[in-house]
Amino acid sequence: MTGRLGVWFMRVLARLPLPVLRGMGWFIGRVLYALAVPRRRVALRNLALCYPQASARQRRQWARETFVLFCQSWLDRSWLWLAPADVVLRRVQLQGALEELQGDAPCIIFAPHFYGMDAGGSALTLHTSRAFTSIFSTHPSPAVDAWLRAGRQRFGNVRMLNRSGSVKPIIENLRRGGLLYLLPDMDFGRNDSLFVPFYGVAAATLPSLPRFARLGRAKVIAMVTRLTRAGYCAEITPAWPDYPSADAEADTAQMNARLQTYIDAAPGQYYWVHKRFKTRPEGEPPVYS
Repeated sequence: MTGRLGVWFMRVLARLPLPVLRGMGWFIGRVLYALAVPRRRVALRNLALCYPQASARQRRQWARETFVLFCQSWLDRSWLWLAPADVVLRRVQLQGALEELQGDAPCIIFAPHFYGMDAGGSALTLHTSRAFTSIFSTHPSPAVDAWLRAGRQRFGNVRMLNRSGSVKPIIENLRRGGLLYLLPDMDFGRNDSLFVPFYGVAAATLPSLPRFARLGRAKVIAMVTRLTRAGYCAEITPAWPDYPSADAEADTAQMNARLQTYIDAAPGQYYWVHKRFKTRPEGEPPVYS
């Protein structure tokens, strides 16, 4: 029931002007920062590990910003997935090395967990007719899960694949000249992960990016989508040179190193509320105590 009510509420919000939605998101985000103490502690701990040289005041500012942007981007999914396509095109600007999307060369888009990731995904599907796959985790609420999948497949030729399923459709789509929208920058546990540095801290990281690039014979580009006053800006990077190599661990470490440069440009826009360092190497103590 709660999930269905939430989806209905998003349909109502889709009709509101963007400044009103952003104001609502700002207010809810500030309240959550004050009340969601465990999640606030996670964000502050992540920022302390990744930015030890920054002042505590600066880290608190980034943490407050990340709560606000989380709420604003969640409310934005109302118009992103329900408003007319021309509204989405007007509010989500796609720029950068757009030529990388042309042709039929297999291509993986590394889309890390910035709060604008869904807006960037929608922009891509509106700007290309190429077959497009992405991987998702099932939401506990069936109503919300159906809404999420419908929104992400709203435009273009998109196929959402469950994380627990076979990788065969992904590889087949790449080898046919398709696109893969990949978000591997989370802690998915010890299984199949490698411990590579992320801001100098060993982080359990899936080597799926170089693995899929190698199996699908695909080039890798990145897309970073950030919130702006007018909506979103999705920036496409040129293809990463000499990637992947024959060394999956080095390639995975390179992915994290590149991600750091994207985050450093606007630290508050990244998903710091996730326990990125929850899985520790054998013998290391937990960092979220």
